Amino acid sequence: MKKDMRIAVSGKSGCGNTTISNIVAERLGLRFINFTFRSLAKERAIDLKEVLELAAKDDSWDREVDSRQVALAREEGGCVLGSRLAIWMLPEADLKVFLRAKPETRAERIVRREGGALESVAAFTAERDKQDHGRYLRIYNIDNNNYDFADLVIDTDDLTPPQIAELIIKKAQEKDNEKD
Repeated sequence: MKKDMRIAVSGKSGCGNTTISNIVAERLGLRFINFTFRSLAKERAIDLKEVLELAAKDDSWDREVDSRQVALAREEGGCVLGSRLAIWMLPEADLKVFLRAKPETRAERIVRREGGALESVAAFTAERDKQDHGRYLRIYNIDNNNYDFADLVIDTDDLTPPQIAELIIKKAQEKDNEKD
């Protein structure tokens, strides 16, 4: 596997973007890039919900997150970029992967990761999906419900992170062989 391969992994919250991207990067010896609203919230010492509220009114939050992660991904050497818009924002990626899962699966995963009541997390996640979709259309003209151009689409509901990572690695190896 070439060390300059760029892999973009996208999906909505709770699909496994961060976990899977990290595993793939580690297994392939590539840089892991995952700069998100959560990263920005931590950097600025504010709550994620506050960042989301600010982003709903001010596109500069999205633009900052997206430009920073893409700049990191475009630095020399290969990487795995895991973010909601990675497959759209890094068009030169050698492999574009979209992860999907049922809303209830996503909510259960978020509860395991962050805690909270399942019903309220499911409602928050559904509202966030709706807001994200509207913002992505408005800011970038990206419909994140249209990912049919991805090289690989994986339903993650019944797979473990290592199983998902293995599917991506296998596809990356196939893509790498096609280059030769």
